[in-house]
Amino acid sequence: MQQEWVDGAGAGAGAEEPGDPLHETWRSVESVVSPSAAAALDPVDLVQAPGSEPNPADTTGPPVPDAPRPPVLDAPRPPVLDAPWHSGNKPPMYPPVPQGLPAAGGDPDAAVLPDIVVDGAQYGPLTVRAVSVRGDSHRYLGEPRQDALCVTRIGGPGAGEMLLLAVADGVGSALRSHIGSNEACRLAAAYLDRVAGNLFTALEAGDGTAFAELADHVVGQIAVLLTDRAVRAGHDPGAYATTLRVLLVPVDPAVRTRGFLAVGDGGTSLLRDGAWQLDITGEEDEGSGMIDTRTAALPLARTAVTRLVGPVRPGDVLVLCTDGLSTPLAGEPRMREFLGAAWGSGAVPGPADFLWQAQFRVKSYDDDRTAVVLWEGGA
Repeated sequence: MQQEWVDGAGAGAGAEEPGDPLHETWRSVESVVSPSAAAALDPVDLVQAPGSEPNPADTTGPPVPDAPRPPVLDAPRPPVLDAPWHSGNKPPMYPPVPQGLPAAGGDPDAAVLPDIVVDGAQYGPLTVRAVSVRGDSHRYLGEPRQDALCVTRIGGPGAGEMLLLAVADGVGSALRSHIGSNEACRLAAAYLDRVAGNLFTALEAGDGTAFAELADHVVGQIAVLLTDRAVRAGHDPGAYATTLRVLLVPVDPAVRTRGFLAVGDGGTSLLRDGAWQLDITGEEDEGSGMIDTRTAALPLARTAVTRLVGPVRPGDVLVLCTDGLSTPLAGEPRMREFLGAAWGSGAVPGPADFLWQAQFRVKSYDDDRTAVVLWEGGA
């Protein structure tokens, strides 16, 4: 293939004054590729020009490669997001990438947990993006990510179908909370699905009492099953301690009420018309919200805080998160400004952009960070 390409170049060069064949061939390369790309090529990589066939007995010349390399063509550099943005003049001291990994020989469950999880999809008029990122301190020390998330569908299909969005934050001092958080999300999906029809009916009717009773029943089951897992493994149930926050979103666009249940701290915010409402469930006023360090946790807690949220409007953005995001979001205006512009502009970011945006760094906040964000479509 390359011999034919060089022959064509040689034929074109034959109309000019004869010169050094290799030089003529190199001029042909420069006419096809840019000077910068041509400079990256080595003339010895080209096959011999016509009229200067090598002597098979002559072994003093440069070797001809077995498989000739194609010319290197100029191409635009792919866009790069680079390191996450940060507030303040300097970034936090910790590097924004993992510096250590849990060892499989110590805790196999911790060792296989990914540093980052990204999820999400579009469901009719609803769009979801979700991310869970290991905190800077855990990355530096080689400790596992204790947060977890869940984006799934329960009930249905058809009338009664709902999205289940959940985040869980393993208690930092609990040795196996990274298992507890993931297990709590899994169990929430399984057991809320069993009563999805009744939950949807409660949301459709705006019946907060019925919704609370169903939520408490499911949370009690999750607590019992987490305790049972700990006991069977020979562990203290408190070692699995985790918070859990769930938002149930009917897919039916006619139902504009969302169901919220939570055990422990975190954040549930609304971004509407460019303005933040940071505590739409009123938990902070009750002393059980994101600024309370004495948070309730599964499996010791057996009841949930519940709310009916809504009616939501087209264009609303609901943010369900662990305190790794809710705390700096409440305390850092530049973070609210950055995420407000990123998530409240009307355009839903792609998964990679969303991951980069969610990692906006604030000095002294180095906990795991998990967020599930819902963009509300039209009715």
